[in-house]
Amino acid sequence: MIECTNDPFDDDKLHEECGVFGIYGTEDASALTALGLHALQHRGQEAAGIVSYDGRRFHPHRARGLVGDIFGRAEVIRRLPGTMAVGHTRYATTGETAVRNVQPLYADFDFGGLALGHNGNLTNARQLRRELTAEGSLFQSTTDTEVFQHLIARSRQARLLDRIIDALRQVDGAYSLVALSRRKLIGARDPLGVRPLVLGRLGEAWVLASETCALDIIAAEYVRDVAPGEIVVIDDDGLTSHQPFAPVRQRFCIFEYIYFARPDSLVEGRNVYGVRKAIGAELARESHVAADVVVPIPDSGVPAAIGYAAETGVPFELGLIRNHYVGRTFIEPTDEIRHLGVKLKHNANPVMLKDKRVVLVDDSIVRGTTSKKIVEMVRHAGAKEVHMRISSPPTSSPCFYGIDTPQKSELLAARNTVEEMRVAIGVDTLAFISQDGLYRSMGEAGRNNALPQFCDACFTSQYPTTLTDHEDGRGEVQLSLLVEPR
Repeated sequence: MIECTNDPFDDDKLHEECGVFGIYGTEDASALTALGLHALQHRGQEAAGIVSYDGRRFHPHRARGLVGDIFGRAEVIRRLPGTMAVGHTRYATTGETAVRNVQPLYADFDFGGLALGHNGNLTNARQLRRELTAEGSLFQSTTDTEVFQHLIARSRQARLLDRIIDALRQVDGAYSLVALSRRKLIGARDPLGVRPLVLGRLGEAWVLASETCALDIIAAEYVRDVAPGEIVVIDDDGLTSHQPFAPVRQRFCIFEYIYFARPDSLVEGRNVYGVRKAIGAELARESHVAADVVVPIPDSGVPAAIGYAAETGVPFELGLIRNHYVGRTFIEPTDEIRHLGVKLKHNANPVMLKDKRVVLVDDSIVRGTTSKKIVEMVRHAGAKEVHMRISSPPTSSPCFYGIDTPQKSELLAARNTVEEMRVAIGVDTLAFISQDGLYRSMGEAGRNNALPQFCDACFTSQYPTTLTDHEDGRGEVQLSLLVEPR
């Protein structure tokens, strides 16, 4: 079940999913995995784990907290020996936030041990869990990743690869996963390619990671993306590629470009920072208004604001300053200080705002609560006009593929027109990039309504898979199954 945070200091964003990392064939496997997870910290800040293998036994270490706090001490890494390892950094999209849900999950099978880390969400996990429980399976966690383990365990196939394929054929939804056995590092991506997974080399070692920024931090070479529906198997004989699924049209998550991926990553052949600047430029062409300064809502609004300013010639200024050192548990959220939540993360820079016509640029509006408070802050700093420009179309539907989103009824765009949203937030004008404009920013001609190039269900309600666990019979979820052969 998708979780939502009620943290009063939450910045009202769609939250990251998870990050995965795996490495095979180097003496420093665990240390390099910790570095890779550090680069992927933006994909999940609640917990992290590493499982290594030294030729005799598996060594797991999992805990809640940030990667640096968990794996920053040399003695922790020393307890994770071996030449291969997998790691995971987590933001809870399914399952409670508890140590038993921290990945990689490890279990002993009849063929030996297997560690598994997963980025994404299965949309039939609850149904599969009920079936597995009825057949006698005992679950130790509440995360949908454990469903993979039980499906692998009950498979009648002989080879591990065939067991994994057997399991993957039974699931719906999105997944990029890494698995570690006694002899192999395995990576797999769902047939639609919703979530990212890349392949790299570090000398003779092979690396799997959610994003290329995790390759960069260990000076590994980017080789290619793992293809949608592909399973790569790495062992002492090298790498083999398997394509066990019928090809379908790719539906990569477009929000990876808008917000989730790190700006310095290369995602599906596109530089994320460059895409975000292009989105800002397109947003300006569609909806520019006379202004004195362009101000990003940091940090996620910065690249789009740079593109917007460059397109219009209006000066780019840091009219809002982000405090990067405030954690989610900085202070007890009592009623007396609850209203200070936004100021703990953002503060106005009055010199850049006073008596100015300000264009605020952000990547999305979710509930609208933080947007309203930031607008009030900018007006209090003396802004003459406040115009908001958003580098995504209105977010009107929840995500079921590994992104933490509120229920549809809590999304501001699901129950309000743009004009009603403008009034609620308190800006002089409000505009979002159009769906076609977003696709043009990606180098596409526009959005093909019959065959969209990306998963954009959070804007369109056109989900590319069945949503077995989420259909409620009330029209909350509109299905549009666009999985034609490519």
